Amino acid sequence: MKSRAIIVIAALMAAVAVPVVAQQTNEEKVICQLAAKNCLNQVDVLQKRVKKLNAEIKKGSKTYSAEDMKKLEQKLQETQELLDKVEGKAPAK
Repeated sequence: MKSRAIIVIAALMAAVAVPVVAQQTNEEKVICQLAAKNCLNQVDVLQKRVKKLNAEIKKGSKTYSAEDMKKLEQKLQETQELLDKVEGKAPAK
């Protein structure tokens, strides 16, 4: 009789715990979706920045001094590294 009572109590406790676990999982899914959306937005912004920097670098020394070109190339490298991190790629060496 005692073992049946323990089984019934365990079953009731499990039934109560399942909705709590389901809510946490749902919340985690929402957080994950928000993070993924922000990540995708960040990827788009970084890709646009890479394109703009490449366009400016192509203008070359006609428009920019050697020092400015170095700065643009450094910004491009930093942006590309950040983009690689966000996309989960290994950085290019």
